[in-house]
Amino acid sequence: MTQLRTDRPHHPPEPQPGRASALDRFFRITARDSTFGREVRGGVTTFVAMCYIVLLNPLILGASADITGARLSTEQVTTATALAAGVTTILMGLVGNAPLALAAGLGVNGVVAFQMAPEMTWAQAFGLVVLEGVCIVLMAVSGVRERIINAIPMPLKTAITVGIGLYIALVGLVSAGFVTRTPDAANSTVPVRMGLGGHLMGWPIVIFCVGLLLMIVLVSRAVPGAVLLSILVATVLAIVVNTVFDVHGWGLVEPQVPEHVVATPDFGLLGRIDLFGGFGSAGVVTASVFLFTLVLSGFFDAMGTITSVSEEAGLTRDGKVEGMGRILLVDGAGALAGGVTGSAPNTVFLESAAGVGEGARTGLASLVTGGLFTATLFLTPIAAVVPAQAAAPALVVIGGMMMAQCRRIPWQDIDFAIPVFLTAALIPFTYSITNGIGAGLIAYVLIKLGKRKWREIGWLLGVLAAIFFVYFAVEGITSALQ
Repeated sequence: MTQLRTDRPHHPPEPQPGRASALDRFFRITARDSTFGREVRGGVTTFVAMCYIVLLNPLILGASADITGARLSTEQVTTATALAAGVTTILMGLVGNAPLALAAGLGVNGVVAFQMAPEMTWAQAFGLVVLEGVCIVLMAVSGVRERIINAIPMPLKTAITVGIGLYIALVGLVSAGFVTRTPDAANSTVPVRMGLGGHLMGWPIVIFCVGLLLMIVLVSRAVPGAVLLSILVATVLAIVVNTVFDVHGWGLVEPQVPEHVVATPDFGLLGRIDLFGGFGSAGVVTASVFLFTLVLSGFFDAMGTITSVSEEAGLTRDGKVEGMGRILLVDGAGALAGGVTGSAPNTVFLESAAGVGEGARTGLASLVTGGLFTATLFLTPIAAVVPAQAAAPALVVIGGMMMAQCRRIPWQDIDFAIPVFLTAALIPFTYSITNGIGAGLIAYVLIKLGKRKWREIGWLLGVLAAIFFVYFAVEGITSALQ
């Protein structure tokens, strides 16, 4: 993710083309002290900064099988990812008139792949994603969204971001083979290990390490498109190594020169949804908690990103984001579109700040970014040759960047320290975002009750904690009754 710049660069004035006057009036380009050229440059920059998701999302969704053992096609997920990102980002430009780009959210796509899919079919999982979008839209319209956000303390919201960062970093390390399960974990005190037998061996691990180190250097130097560039370099190196040495052990995707660079998009996942089937497969309580987790993660991440990027772009007035209602509606529609297309919930990306740093101030930049995402629909064969070892470094680096939020946590306050720790630690340790959120909320409520500070809890937070208590206890209660 792109770090926000505190020093907004000064851009010399550029002449506005006469033919752009209609665009100027519609997007308020001049009114926001921008130009046609800056918006185009900003839109391209944002695309370069975040288009890695077209390669990364298929890796995450393709790493898991649903309850029937079915796995998603890399080509279909790539098409779905590009389609949803293109449509929702263009919608943000036209409706929200903000330089904010959307795509499949990192972290929340892990919930779909590793938590939901094993409990239901892919169609049912994407059906719950559609319901998430509907819920977010309704909450945005009714104002409930703000009430829930205000109910959960900020340190716990931050802990969720930190925990998801650790979680996706662990997913990247496991996908690359850098971290593996101990074969006799049941008889060992060490459940996981580094590489095979505690050692790093083989060309696939070399590719991962080279890609990771390169990405760290490029990101630290703020090179535009650092993540994507590193993935491409590692992929080319993997193809060369695999061709010369005939390497085995790449995993699901073997790097090799594609027969075609351009291909017809595969829309096989479009519309393949089962709205309510997940409640039957996973159970009403479990499916409800999955839905709650999607909604919770979705709108918390979006609120923080929208606010920070909009402030950087100078679109806030008296602490309020200009056009926030329309922006939130598009964000909700993004989650819905992610389910319909089969790409996981779409949300606003922090990488939008890269375009803002280049001068983007209006929805015209989003129009450019969305158009470029749409063009990638025809480049799906390229994504099909990217091995996990080339793409996984992005998960590790982005996860590390999300950890930077730790600085906002008041560790000296015992009322928050333990709940925050449980939230951030249990998300990666149990491979479940749901478990981490639930444990943190319950611990926080119990601490307040134990200190007789129940008035600080609020009824809504109490209800949320009770829901999670049922979630943790339902299996034990069911077994006891049987």
